[in-house]
Amino acid sequence: MRAFAHGCGLDAAMTVIEGKWKVSILWALGEHPCCRFGRLRRLLPGVTEKVLASHLREMERDGLVRREAHDEVPPRVEYSLTDRGRALNLALEPLGEWGRENVPVPSVDGATG
Repeated sequence: MRAFAHGCGLDAAMTVIEGKWKVSILWALGEHPCCRFGRLRRLLPGVTEKVLASHLREMERDGLVRREAHDEVPPRVEYSLTDRGRALNLALEPLGEWGRENVPVPSVDGATG
C-alpha cells in the first residue's frame, strides 16, 4: 500500500484512482465480484492487456484488488475487490450520479442526450 503525505484526502484518493481505466476496473469488479483477467478485458472494451495488467498490479499494491492464483493446470488467476476497494466504489457512486445528471452523453448518432 502506498503511503501518502498528510493533507487533502481527496488528493490521496485521486492518486489511487488515477489512470484512465482504474475506475472502470473497480466498477467491473463491483458488478462481477470474481473475475479472471480475460473476462475483465472483455468487460472493458478498448483496454490493452498491458494497461489492464499494470493497473491491476497497482490496485493490488494499493489494497483495492485481491489477486488469487489457484494451483491448477492451466493456471487460473481471479481478481476481486477488497473491503477497501468496495468502500471506494461506494464513495464513487455519488460522483457517477453527478455525471449522469450533469454531463450529456453522446448518443450513437452523435447527438447528445
